[in-house]
Amino acid sequence: MTAPIADRRFMQAALALAGRGLGNVWPNPAVGCVVVKDGVILGRGWTQPGGRPHAETEALARAGATSRGATVYVTLEPCSHHGQTGPCADALIAAGVARVVVAISDPDARVSGQGLARLQAAGIVVETGLLAEAAAALNQGFLLRISSGRPMVTLKIAESLDGRIAAHNGDSQWITGEDARAAGHGLRAIHDAVAVGNGTAATDDPHLTCRLPGLPVRSPVRIIFDSRLQLSLTRQLVATARSVPTWIVTLEETAEESAIERAEALLELGVVLIPVSADRNGRISIAEALRALGTAGLTRLMVEGGGKLAASFLAEGLVDHLALFRGPSIIGGDGIPAISGLGLDRIADAPQFRLTDSRRLGADTVETYIRLLG
Repeated sequence: MTAPIADRRFMQAALALAGRGLGNVWPNPAVGCVVVKDGVILGRGWTQPGGRPHAETEALARAGATSRGATVYVTLEPCSHHGQTGPCADALIAAGVARVVVAISDPDARVSGQGLARLQAAGIVVETGLLAEAAAALNQGFLLRISSGRPMVTLKIAESLDGRIAAHNGDSQWITGEDARAAGHGLRAIHDAVAVGNGTAATDDPHLTCRLPGLPVRSPVRIIFDSRLQLSLTRQLVATARSVPTWIVTLEETAEESAIERAEALLELGVVLIPVSADRNGRISIAEALRALGTAGLTRLMVEGGGKLAASFLAEGLVDHLALFRGPSIIGGDGIPAISGLGLDRIADAPQFRLTDSRRLGADTVETYIRLLG
């Protein structure tokens, strides 16, 4: 049965609110909630920075006593366990709401149907599944962390028309224009962390912060994949590690060998080291790195470069989304490719993606894709 138009409209409002928390609430999910009575929204809420307070308690606080007898639309099953705050299911029961419409259940073992059961036991009408696909897409990172132990991965590339990210000498400023670069900063704001390889960190000396007006506080954790801890201590990412969180993913043996000098120097500057095992080629295992980052709480990771790191993620089938920013220039075959070699023998083995959006940003274009599962 098709849901009433009003129900869909109010759940869409809750989903829009949930989006405000993306990149700012990990390891928690980004949840949105609206309290409605007689077709009027009485309270709105979304997960607050750091994951607390939850969306339901925020919406109920805004609605106050008018919550009694109301319908609540929430994008994820209300929690039923005690954490830093009491269960949201209990808060909804105490508020006297009559009906709760939930987009998707929470796969977290501490909740997983228990929140819905608690509401039903209290005599509240509970309905699930409304706009479930949209809710699951919005919280894909949280759901992946629960089911697979890793964050969702977005590969972001700024390239020329012929797929180059820099000239032969490494010059890359600027392949895309201001509008595209602003959109790239916007992507940083909705991801928990942004990652680059050691080569990009050394050559470009990036800040990897969100420099949009009013959004510096939304800067993500900065991650460098540096298997041998070769990044200079004077690079921006290291020098500013105490003001913007900076993590280095490195090989376990490197962390051990360098413990006395290099690792200790990085730690003293505020860098967090994430030691992981090597793959069969002696390089950082991307799968193990993602599991370590998931254990650390990350749900949404954006990989920005360079070509070798991008290829490593793609080769392992660990890119969920692509964001391709294309500038209207041609650099030529001696330029640095956006993606290094994947070692493919057959086209049939190439990673496959589906285009979901394409738009103009000034003179540039941006295309977004999702991975097709084999």
